[in-house]
Amino acid sequence: MTRLLLRLAMVFLLVSGAGARGQDSFNSLDVTTGQVTQGIAQPPCGTKPIAIARMQWPSAAILAEIHARILKAQFDCEVKLVPGDLAATASSMGSTQQPAIAPEMWVLRVSETWNAGVKAQKLRQAAPTYDQSLFEGWFIPDYVATANPEITTAASLKDHAAAFSRNGARPRFISCPPDWACSIINRNMLKAYGLDGLFDIVEPGNRFEMDTLIAEAVGRKEPVLFYYWQPNAVLSQFSFRQLDLGAYDREAFACLASRICAAPKPSAFAPDSVVIAAAEWVFTDTPSVASYLQRATLPIAEMNTMLARLSEPGATEEGIADRFVAERGDIWRTWVGAVAP
Repeated sequence: MTRLLLRLAMVFLLVSGAGARGQDSFNSLDVTTGQVTQGIAQPPCGTKPIAIARMQWPSAAILAEIHARILKAQFDCEVKLVPGDLAATASSMGSTQQPAIAPEMWVLRVSETWNAGVKAQKLRQAAPTYDQSLFEGWFIPDYVATANPEITTAASLKDHAAAFSRNGARPRFISCPPDWACSIINRNMLKAYGLDGLFDIVEPGNRFEMDTLIAEAVGRKEPVLFYYWQPNAVLSQFSFRQLDLGAYDREAFACLASRICAAPKPSAFAPDSVVIAAAEWVFTDTPSVASYLQRATLPIAEMNTMLARLSEPGATEEGIADRFVAERGDIWRTWVGAVAP
């Protein structure tokens, strides 16, 4: 008799379950009693709002706006954007698990807070924010690279420094403002590659002057070598080639970053850890959202393009996010994958 009841219950489960899918419900069978009960399927986003940190700088703000739109439209999540910055957001996520998501967390800049939160199992990395981890480098304009195909590395500059001379003047290396850490690194790197006697170092007074110097040189088609970083609008507004600085050497780079570096040795800039951070409950309570975040690495060239558009008159982070969602489904649909019903 018990076996008969179980078989009948199994049939009822299959038949009624098929009709219940449209109701976001499910049937479960208690094998000890033969009872079939009906419940409500857990929505992909769980039952509480998902807060996303909208950091103060443009790239992080754009990412927050993009993820908010996709989670609302594709997962039917209740999403809210909350203001944040690196230190405060990392601290809050590591203690209260709120906000739930920080799309552009620069881990090394808040390493102590981040490591404590990970150890306490309050937050963790879902995926790298961008498709590369080397964000700083030396660049030359495309027209210089085309005219001098042999210049592909920092080491090759020593033999071809004359290619950067204009009207017999000494070549220029446009560095960063003197109160930035990169100014020390660039000075030592020029020595490490044997270039300090070949290039004049130009250290602009601020970020605006730095961008102006580069834009003016490119606008006049001058041969120029300069330092820059990503994500950034400038690298999308103009066509540049990044030079190969060789391998990263931890010990050599530590010396390059010091004001007193007696014997500078070549090294690439240090890689940085920039991640999509998520609270631990996102992984346990909303696995569909966690899976989405784990696929949501963005090509850095795409962010450079969006930042360039942001400099256009009337552009906003919200508008840039709308355009990305409307036009770049080829990127974000791979993040979404198969959304649970």
